[in-house]
Amino acid sequence: MDSESATRMNVGERAPHPNLTRLTTKIFADGADLHGIRALAADPRIAGFTTNPTLMRKAGIRDYAAFAASALEIVAGRPISFEVFADDEREMERQARVIAGWSDTIYVKVPVTNTAGISTAGLVRRLSAEGVRLNVTALMLPEQVRTVAAALGNGAPAYISVFAGRVADTGRDPLPILRESLAIMAAQPQLELIWASPRELLNVFQADEIGCHIITVTNDILAKLALVGKDLSEYSLDTVKMFHRDASESAFTV
Repeated sequence: MDSESATRMNVGERAPHPNLTRLTTKIFADGADLHGIRALAADPRIAGFTTNPTLMRKAGIRDYAAFAASALEIVAGRPISFEVFADDEREMERQARVIAGWSDTIYVKVPVTNTAGISTAGLVRRLSAEGVRLNVTALMLPEQVRTVAAALGNGAPAYISVFAGRVADTGRDPLPILRESLAIMAAQPQLELIWASPRELLNVFQADEIGCHIITVTNDILAKLALVGKDLSEYSLDTVKMFHRDASESAFTV
């Protein structure tokens, strides 16, 4: 081996090598494109699915029930979350019961508050006690997790989704919030914490390191799974080649 090759190998070996096969955190695909859901359903690394009204709107979904029926058929028994879209608590409750009736694999997404900032804890308490599986969503604070966990009590299995990516968007480190959330939920084994809205593939391994139960990942980040463990010296060289190729094809001169 020449000195140049040895140098490249040493550079690559100095960085830790992540390993997807050792993950205990479950990866849920987050999206509303049926073609994407179908492709990801064939991937054994995907343990479940989530969606929301914003993703559905971007995907051009018009018929909620028809979309849900198609998605349920595709995911073949894996857990999937569909969200209520009302803002009034009574209508939220009605929608939650309808959605839950579509399949026993559904976790009904209920936002932590309505648009006026009024807590949905009472609704969460009623539904959970009656056996409706919930995914309480849009949380960002440990105080919210504490309130929601108390409302879920010893009820049905449920997810609590902390939007770590949006926390990070504000310049705050979400890891202390997630760790505290896990501690709050520890006494209730029927509850699982979701790391929601990740911003990069690294978040999958960060979630696993702290013991987060689930991470929801969009298609653009899932596409990077093929890069996991890639030798960094090779990746560096690939990047240099990319810059050179693009410059050459652009016929730049100075």
